[in-house]
Amino acid sequence: MEIAFASAVGVLFAAGIYLLLRARSFEVVLGLTLLSYGVNLLLFSMGRLRVDAPPVLEQDVVPTLAHYTDPLPQALVLTAIVISFAMTAVLLVVALRGRTDGGSDHADGVERDAAPPPEPTDPRDLPRHPPRGGATEGEQR
Repeated sequence: MEIAFASAVGVLFAAGIYLLLRARSFEVVLGLTLLSYGVNLLLFSMGRLRVDAPPVLEQDVVPTLAHYTDPLPQALVLTAIVISFAMTAVLLVVALRGRTDGGSDHADGVERDAAPPPEPTDPRDLPRHPPRGGATEGEQR
């Protein structure tokens, strides 16, 4: 059980770090979400993995850790779930706003996969630059 749990935490951390290093903002949000899941499982495992052990003390049972599960990691995980949900919501709003303002969800704002724009072949499509020397078009003619 402990090996499977530790493997799950390791896979979540590895996938989260991999996605954090990507250049797109949505993948970064997913990476942070996976990292928060890994941290939650790690916090939960600190309370010793026990099946069918109550976290609340009973009257007729000796109050030792052999009979109970530590309730503190469970409370920490519940708090971490709420915080990570709020963090994910804020990051999604920031990522969507960056996408609408910049037109891209790439970290630099430049799409590296996109093809460069075609070169204009018609001289009327070329960008017009202001004349040198400060003269306007009417004064030059």
